Amino acid sequence: MEVIDRIKDKAKAKRKRVVLPEGTEERMIQASKKILAEGLAEVSLLGDEEQIKKLAKANDLDLSKVKVIDPVKSPKLKEYTAEYQELRKKKGITLDQAQKMMVHPLFYGAMMVRKNEVDGFVAGAVNTTGDVMRAGIQIIGMAPGITSVSSSFIMVLPEFMGEKNKIFIFADCAVIPDPDPAQLASIAIASANTMKSLIGDEPRVAMLSFSTKGSAEHELVDKVKEATRIAKEIKPDLKIDGELQADSAIIPAVAKKKCPDSLLAGNANVLIFPDLNAGNIAYKLVQRMAKAEAIGPVIQGLAKPANDLSRGCSVDDIVNVVAIAMNLA
Repeated sequence: MEVIDRIKDKAKAKRKRVVLPEGTEERMIQASKKILAEGLAEVSLLGDEEQIKKLAKANDLDLSKVKVIDPVKSPKLKEYTAEYQELRKKKGITLDQAQKMMVHPLFYGAMMVRKNEVDGFVAGAVNTTGDVMRAGIQIIGMAPGITSVSSSFIMVLPEFMGEKNKIFIFADCAVIPDPDPAQLASIAIASANTMKSLIGDEPRVAMLSFSTKGSAEHELVDKVKEATRIAKEIKPDLKIDGELQADSAIIPAVAKKKCPDSLLAGNANVLIFPDLNAGNIAYKLVQRMAKAEAIGPVIQGLAKPANDLSRGCSVDDIVNVVAIAMNLA
């Protein structure tokens, strides 16, 4: 079974609720129709009700099965505005400023997630990644023990060491350019959660470096060592080891020689790169040279899902990201 099919099956079983803040974008209307047809989630659409009705009629979307909300006219706008002002009071935001933000569908949608009206939101077909993340960080907030939003890719290799459709998580490949040790530890913990939630496999996390267990000395190596220590302190039950070179992390025979005492024993399935240069280059090389499927980026680290899309996304991309978000809820 394809990985995305497995993710969809898990989403169907969970029966969660998603809000799509970009409800006046035609791709979102078309995606809603597929999401409902596949039973992936209950759907709320945000935006001007008349526009949504016109688009729904043109695309044969039955709005009796969808919750349509215009933030400007919502009876919950006052309540949401007051909560947002409270969240941002240290920034000196006024009630009027708070209301101007809350009528924006991205921020309204994030507040729906915060208030447990829905289980997650998916946007980015129209809005920038920065705007999507800003709404998520300011309103939903970070997961316990996590200090930074990051991203991961699900990498599906056609064959690896005799195993077909081998799955790895690569992180961070899209968000934090040069993480400090605390951020790197957060990336590791969040990526482990992604492996468990989306794939269902026990995460075995390798903190990658150009050094294996002291084979080289450098401040860049020290960063990875410190990140590993922090991650173990925050999540002592996590199977994590570092610093490790890539071959020591994923090849048992190499691990036996270079790091015989490693609890991973060359069987890591979550690979944490020391910076965005390494992570982005690695996932693209593996995607192109090994013909791997790269699913993502999966935005991780928030207390509840707020997943981003490319503005060039297809309808199927939206559907798949909704399935991912519902698994993370």
